[in-house]
Amino acid sequence: MDYRQYRAARRPDCVTEIRMGNSVLTVSGFFKQGATDTAADKMMKVLEAEAATQKTAI
Repeated sequence: MDYRQYRAARRPDCVTEIRMGNSVLTVSGFFKQGATDTAADKMMKVLEAEAATQKTAI
């Protein structure tokens, strides 16, 4: 199967390269084009959800 036909037509929003031994792993990230949330908004949602599941220490 030729996976190149499924590649995105636009450039990735972020690219991370990780070296593991003799290999280099390249991860490309794409953000939803019509999104209105910022990274800070998304992190706040994660923190709020995590805080809601935490038990308070007495």
